[in-house]
Amino acid sequence: MNWDSLFNFRFGACALVLLCHSFYNPTDSGAVSITQNNLDMVLASNEIVFINFYAEWCRFSNMLMPIFDDSADEVTKAGYDAGKVVMGKVDCDKEGAIATRFHITKYPTLKLFRNGIPAKKEYRGQRSVEAFSEFIKKQLTDPVKNFGSLKELHDLSEDKRHIIGYMDRRDQLEYETLRKVAASLKDECQFHAGFGDASQQMHPPGQPVVVFRTDKRTSTEPDETFRGSLTNFDELYAWVQEKCIPLVREITFENAEELTEEGLPFLILFHHPTDTESVKKYKELITRDLVGEKQNVNFLTADGVRFEHPLHHLGKSISDLPLIAIDSFRHMYLFPSYKDMEKPGRLYQFLQDLYSGKLHREFHYGPDPDQALLDSDVKVTTPPESTFKKLAPSKNRYTLLRDEL
Repeated sequence: MNWDSLFNFRFGACALVLLCHSFYNPTDSGAVSITQNNLDMVLASNEIVFINFYAEWCRFSNMLMPIFDDSADEVTKAGYDAGKVVMGKVDCDKEGAIATRFHITKYPTLKLFRNGIPAKKEYRGQRSVEAFSEFIKKQLTDPVKNFGSLKELHDLSEDKRHIIGYMDRRDQLEYETLRKVAASLKDECQFHAGFGDASQQMHPPGQPVVVFRTDKRTSTEPDETFRGSLTNFDELYAWVQEKCIPLVREITFENAEELTEEGLPFLILFHHPTDTESVKKYKELITRDLVGEKQNVNFLTADGVRFEHPLHHLGKSISDLPLIAIDSFRHMYLFPSYKDMEKPGRLYQFLQDLYSGKLHREFHYGPDPDQALLDSDVKVTTPPESTFKKLAPSKNRYTLLRDEL
């Protein structure tokens, strides 16, 4: 993917300043109308709920509504089991409390809910009956891969994180709980399960076991066993979420927008794709010394070859890897020396200097003097602007180009 293509201006979202527009008049068929009165019931009684959040004055909502309603009819005709899937729609002018609850600010916004939990990403794919139908079909495929022998587990991808279930039978409640959790978190981990003879060596009879296996390419941690109740969805979900969404994540072109939506500044290790040692050291240091900062900053790693553009922005190149920088979504700040990363307190102080504004002051006025007043003769500099803020969701959320409305 071309870096500059991610910066293209996108047209088409409706803002509250648009004039009113006559709205498509739906019939009794199509997507289910969701209100404050039935929302929680719909979410609780269906594995998949796909919702179109719209506004009647928005012409893009007008364009999408008949397509979405036709898609709902097609999904109904597909004959999925009761409680599997519902396509719904929310009039955000009439149901402002729902719009506020799910932070809806652009129309139309399409969100998937699985087992009552909203997906982190909005749907931004093609808007057609065929595409919506295929999307729903894909969501309902079994997210757990079966293994027939323990030997198969030796060949799992070392670039991925894995949840492995050792079960007696497919029809036991513990597996159904695991499957539901997997359906919600399949984008974060790969899920596997073995039954009967395939896994009997790994658990006592009648006592299924679920373990987490980290990505071996950048970590040396051993498998970790879940100690809670395998029949408690909330308990297993929370544990899997903690394990599969790690403290340190990799930023890619595919997830950059999602990460920027979280609104936290980035502390990024840029590394060469063949350099896994610096990634391991960085993860170990963050886990050991900076876990208390996870509410204030996103800890990330980035392929310095794919993300060469931010390096140039910092006055660096691939030959300077590895290096560490902060992107505050206003400016980028370079950690003075990667080698200092392991010196006690250096990386922690780098973050504190961001919070206090010291990094910003020093970019403009040079290092802070001992005196309280800045020397007026200090040369003023200009800090590099943020690069990753350009990957944030556009103020004009949807495009009219290619396959989107």
